[in-house]
Amino acid sequence: MEPTAAQHDRAAGVLLATAAGDALGAGYEFTYPTEDMRIDMIGGGLGPFEPGEWTDDTSMALAVAEVSATGADIGTGAGLDAVAAQFRRWYATNPKDIGNQTSAVLRAAGPTAATMQARARSLPGRTGGNGSLMRTAPVGLAYLDDAERCLAAAHEISSLTHADEQASEACRLWSFAIRHAVLHGTFDGVRLALPHLPRPAAQRWTALLDEAETATNPRVFDNNGWVVHALQAAWWAITHARADGPGHLPEALELAVRAGNDTDTVAAIAGGLLGARWGASAVPERWRRMLHGWPGYRADDLERLGLRTAWGGVDHRERILPIGEA
Repeated sequence: MEPTAAQHDRAAGVLLATAAGDALGAGYEFTYPTEDMRIDMIGGGLGPFEPGEWTDDTSMALAVAEVSATGADIGTGAGLDAVAAQFRRWYATNPKDIGNQTSAVLRAAGPTAATMQARARSLPGRTGGNGSLMRTAPVGLAYLDDAERCLAAAHEISSLTHADEQASEACRLWSFAIRHAVLHGTFDGVRLALPHLPRPAAQRWTALLDEAETATNPRVFDNNGWVVHALQAAWWAITHARADGPGHLPEALELAVRAGNDTDTVAAIAGGLLGARWGASAVPERWRRMLHGWPGYRADDLERLGLRTAWGGVDHRERILPIGEA
């Protein structure tokens, strides 16, 4: 497809706003910022991270995007194997932060996507963490031309580390919503995704979205290391920010951080959809200048990677430059 200027800006904003939310929340992880606290890219957190440095949330999303930006079908076959390989490559760098569930899979995963998924299925106990939802944004970008393939790929990539069905459902819903926002410039895709889930799941998620939209206090979603509360907290922030227009993006990201607990992940999840709706142009310039992280990227690299993912390896604005070149 030949994108419009607005679609181009929105595609460029998906990874950029994911990283902005991630870096904004990193310094507040497992805390509860008070109303009078200024939210900023202060660094610190579990890494500890530098101001403006993104965490594992964005790094894993970039591992997906690096494959999808080549034009590969990341939802099946060699493309899915390549995503699994990128996850292992990132894990081998001894990242500053990584979720327990993801770590348990990657430290013993086999060489293919199928063996990684098998390892994920073998984990005992609760396996519905937010670690696959936090990285799902590039899936919505990769299948702008095919909603059903987007949904299928979201499931397969989630299943690389998270076998829980609720994690898959959340990734399918959010990836579909990001895809819709890039194409149409609205948040309507969150609800439009529901009929694509099995009926019981659609009914359950309808009630969960309703709860997020009507909640007066995000602390009801305090267990946001769990994928369900993570999505609800992100949706709460998006639907409770009051600003109109592009100013909605930074306000909603600040609200996502103020929700507390897993602040970087909730803000990264919200950022993917906010960037898809409002575009790269809505990310404050000061944040853009500060952003950096694995594997040595900065804001411009995230835009280029997002655009290549969206348009099958082609940036319609300019001659394609390798990531990292300007």
